[in-house]
Amino acid sequence: RSVNIVAFGNERDRSSEDSQQPNLIRSYLGRSALISQIDSGSSASPVGNPVCTEYRACVFGNVRLVVHDCPVWGIFDSDWYTSRSLIGRADIIVIKYSVNDKTLFQEIKDGYVPMIKKALNHCSVPVIISAVGARKNGVPCTCPLCTSDRRNCVTTSEGVQLAKELGATYLELHTLNDFYIQKYFGGVLEYFMIQSLNQKSSEKMKKRKKTQKRHRVQPPQLEQPEKMPILKGEASHYDADLHNLLCCCQCADVVFYPEDLSTVVEAHKIILCSVSHLFMLLFEVKSPADICDASIVRTAQSLFAVEAGATLAPATRSVPPCAPTVRVVVKDSVFCSCLPDILHFIYSGAFQWERLEEDIKKKLKDPEKTEHVLDKVKCILKTPGKLNPVKDCRSHQLKPLCNTSLRLFFNTPVLADVIFKIQGATVPAHRAVLVARCEVMAAMFNGNYLEANSILVPVYGVSKDTFLSFLEYLYTDSCCPASILQAMSLLICAEMYQVMRLQHICELYIITQLQSMPSRELASTSLSIVSLLKKAKFHNSDCLSTWLLHFIATNYLIFSQKPEFQDLSVEERNFVETHRWPSNLYLKQLADYRSYVHSQKRHCTVM
Repeated sequence: RSVNIVAFGNERDRSSEDSQQPNLIRSYLGRSALISQIDSGSSASPVGNPVCTEYRACVFGNVRLVVHDCPVWGIFDSDWYTSRSLIGRADIIVIKYSVNDKTLFQEIKDGYVPMIKKALNHCSVPVIISAVGARKNGVPCTCPLCTSDRRNCVTTSEGVQLAKELGATYLELHTLNDFYIQKYFGGVLEYFMIQSLNQKSSEKMKKRKKTQKRHRVQPPQLEQPEKMPILKGEASHYDADLHNLLCCCQCADVVFYPEDLSTVVEAHKIILCSVSHLFMLLFEVKSPADICDASIVRTAQSLFAVEAGATLAPATRSVPPCAPTVRVVVKDSVFCSCLPDILHFIYSGAFQWERLEEDIKKKLKDPEKTEHVLDKVKCILKTPGKLNPVKDCRSHQLKPLCNTSLRLFFNTPVLADVIFKIQGATVPAHRAVLVARCEVMAAMFNGNYLEANSILVPVYGVSKDTFLSFLEYLYTDSCCPASILQAMSLLICAEMYQVMRLQHICELYIITQLQSMPSRELASTSLSIVSLLKKAKFHNSDCLSTWLLHFIATNYLIFSQKPEFQDLSVEERNFVETHRWPSNLYLKQLADYRSYVHSQKRHCTVM
């Protein structure tokens, strides 16, 4: 252990004629009872002048003390490397000056203190500033060549200000007697020596602990489990399905034509009624009393006329015999010429208003006729009870109507043209919606199958609740399973009828529910994940089956304790064992580490 002290400056008054003034550092070393075995020597600068005196001694019994006393400030000018090296190795810095030599004090303050601050570079080295001597108040010399001004001494406030700049401790030593050297200066210096030794001991202890920690056996690091496969949802094609229904005209049950029978436009009552109360009135879904809006009634009477008893042959219309096609005469010829564009607008969700407006303008090329047709469309879209028709229709203000309004006709006999028989119960539905939304049902109702000309269609292999959830998705483009098991049943039904988007929605629901399940609940649940895995594989749900395998592997410690774990196939078991978390390697490392810790505790660290 050692303490390095560096002292800068000369405490002697240059104007004094007394050349035998004592030296602060040498006086302290010679008088202190804590100092022993003093040895001194001098160091020279590159130019040959002695720049400092080096003292070597022992303090506190066995602590090596090294003191460099540099009385000449010129060391900073002539040998900056040496002075910087001294400051870099110093544990304590002492700055001395005479209170009666203000010229030198000003040089120290302006020239050398900034150099010391730069060399310290924010290091926390204690600095002691010692102002030595008693201030003289004699009459100043009148000689113009004399630079001394005995009244111009270094004041206490100037010394304190210098100490603040360096963050130093300020001492005034009026004389270098035993009290000021041993008790005053020596007490402060010894305090900082003790602080320096304590700090070095603390750093040494930290270094030793760090070394011991580096060589200590570390516990094994548990890696994160493998990332689960990410399932991406499929975009909705609800509006496109209904628009394609209009283009292919499958299961059309209403025909519009002008009074001269020159053109024919086919449509579907269920779609038109889901968008407009006017069409509900026209096709007798609602009565004028139910509508309670005279403007809608007048518009319906002025625009359309349903031909009573006039129907087309069912065989040519691809509809069952009990669902004849309704013939509607369009009285307004201008409106009738724009009817195909209006139907495209309705089947696309009845919210692309700007496109409809542009198409009608291009077709009619007459502002008055265009305004007339658009007013009729606004009345068709009008909600009963409003005082005025819709005056400002914009796409950002209109919401898609079909997927919300078709819900009104879900599981109701209104306009129904097919009835499903399932588990002894009947479920009414509409062929147009089923054909538009499900390719399997489109083939079933339009091909050479019994269902094409039947009203009653039996359903096997699914429960009534699951089939109702399936139909609800076809009508509304949304589903909300109540549980994981119900979602799996709905997934099986979706796979049966090849509705892939619904299948993906059910997969995401199952994954989300399992991911949010805490480990404790996962360990105690009666839900069989292996059974879900088997069903997912059997019904071609590759994404879900792959995810479930990863889920079992990631929660290996939970599932390996369950009886269902034995139902995994050899291939599945191999996959789970390969990707299990935590891995066998980690468990082995953990067991070795625990054995090591247990063996260390057996030995007494004191004895």
